[in-house]
Amino acid sequence: MTIRPVSLADIAKAPLLFLPLFQSQSVADAVFFRAIPTPVQRALLAFEKKYFKGEEGEVKSVWFADGSPERVILVGLGAKDKWHVRKEPLLARRLVRSAQAEKIFSFGVPLLPDCSSRTFAINALMGQFDYTKYKTPPKEGWPEVKEIVLGVASDKKATTQKEIAEGLIIGTEVNATRELANMPGSDMTPALLAVAAVKIGKHGSGIKVKILDEAAMRRLGMGGVLGVARGSQEKPRFIIMEYRGGPKKQKPLVLVGKGVTFDTGGINLKPEQYMYEMHMDMSGGAAVMHGISAIARLKLPINVVGLVPAVENMPSGSSYRPGDQLKSLSGKTIEVLNTDAEGRVILADALTYALRYKPGFIADFATLTGAAHVALGNYASALFTNREDITEKLMAVGNASGDYVWPLPLWDEYLPEIKGTFGDIANMAKNDRYGGAIHGAKFLEQFVEETPWAHLDIAPRMTTVASDLLAKGASGVGVRYIVELARGYPDLMK
Repeated sequence: MTIRPVSLADIAKAPLLFLPLFQSQSVADAVFFRAIPTPVQRALLAFEKKYFKGEEGEVKSVWFADGSPERVILVGLGAKDKWHVRKEPLLARRLVRSAQAEKIFSFGVPLLPDCSSRTFAINALMGQFDYTKYKTPPKEGWPEVKEIVLGVASDKKATTQKEIAEGLIIGTEVNATRELANMPGSDMTPALLAVAAVKIGKHGSGIKVKILDEAAMRRLGMGGVLGVARGSQEKPRFIIMEYRGGPKKQKPLVLVGKGVTFDTGGINLKPEQYMYEMHMDMSGGAAVMHGISAIARLKLPINVVGLVPAVENMPSGSSYRPGDQLKSLSGKTIEVLNTDAEGRVILADALTYALRYKPGFIADFATLTGAAHVALGNYASALFTNREDITEKLMAVGNASGDYVWPLPLWDEYLPEIKGTFGDIANMAKNDRYGGAIHGAKFLEQFVEETPWAHLDIAPRMTTVASDLLAKGASGVGVRYIVELARGYPDLMK
C-alpha cells in the first residue's frame, strides 16, 4: 500500500473519493467542494438531503455518469461532540475495509482536521491485514487497496509525507506481529520464534540478536524457563535483541515479552473451549521483537534491549507439577501451585536477566491472566507499575499510540497472598478467585528489585473484537505502545 499526500484542492481529482462527515456537516463544508464540477455539487447536495444523515458507521455511495470524481462515498462520523481519540484509528480501518469489500483498489480521502496522518497510515495497514497463510487464494487474488491519496493543507504536505512513512513502518511491524501470533503452534515453536528474531536482525537495521539454548540457560540457572519447558519435546529458547541508537551513557529501555508458543496449561489443563487460541500466548514476545524492529527502522535515538523467553507448556511424564519448587535465576524459589500460571514463571527469569543491563526502565508485555480480561473487558490492557508517579505518563503513551491501558493496584497488601509455604514465592495466590491479575503482577514485581518497571497484561487485547474493525485473530497489541514509549523514553522518569 502506498499513501501520498496532496493538497485539499487536488483531492477532488481522485476518481473515487471517500468523504467523512459529522452529523452537523454538509458536503458543502468540504474544502475541495468548490473544486468539483457544478453538476456534481448539485447531485451531492440533493443526495445528502434525501439519503444521508451522517450517523456513525453510515456509508452511502453516489455515482456520477460524467464528472470528476466519478464516485463519492459518504461516511458518517456521528455527532461531532462525541468524537474522541479512540475513534480516529477506526475511521482509517473503516475506509480500507469498505474499499476491500467493494474491490476498490485506489481512493482519495481528505484528512480530518486535528487528525494524525501517522495514525491514519498505521491503521490503514492494520485494516488491510488478513491472515490468509493457510487459505486457498481466489482466482482474482486477495482484495487489496494499492493506493490512498490523502488530502491535507498545502503547507503540511512535507510533514505529512514523513508522518505517513513512519506510520507505514509501524503498521507493517504491527501486522508482522499479528502474522507471528496467528501461526498455529505446530508452525511456531520456540525454535522457530528464535529464527524469526534472527531474521529481524538480518534486515540491516542495526539490531544484534543472540539466542540462548537449553544448555546455556542451564548454565545460567534459569530454573523458571527450564521448569515450564520440561513437559514439551520442543526445547526452549531465550531471545536477546539489542539496538543501540542512543548515547553511550544512556541507560537502556529493556522490553520483556512472554513467548509461550502454545499453552495447554500443562498438567492443570485448560478447558477445551479456550485451548484453540493458545498459539497466541506468545503475543507479548512477538510485540517486543517487532517493536524493537520498528524502533530501529525509525532510527529512534534510544538504547533498547528485548528479552523473550520462549517455551511450549505441555503435559507429559516430564512436566513440571503442582507442588514443585523451581529455583529461578534470581536465586528465589518459585512454589508451583498451578502449571497454567507459567507465564510469570518464565518472565521471572527474564526480568532478573534484564537487571544485567542496569536499565533505566523495564516494561514487560504478557498475555498473563484471564482475570485482566474479566476486569477490563475487551478494550484495554491492564497496567501495573512500581512507580505510581508515572502512571499518568504510561496511560498517555497508550492513548497516543492506540494500545490503550488502564491501571490496577499493586499494593503491598496483596503480597502475603503469594507467599510460598515451602518456597519463597508461589506462582498463584492460594485463593486466586479474586485479584488474579494483581497477584500475577505482584509476583513479577519481586524480580525487578528497585528498577522502575511496568507490567502490561495484554490478555484483554490478545484477539480482535468486532468493534476493532480488524480481521479476526491476533490484534498485534504492544507494538504501537512500545514505539510511543521509546519516543518519550528520555523524559519518562523526569
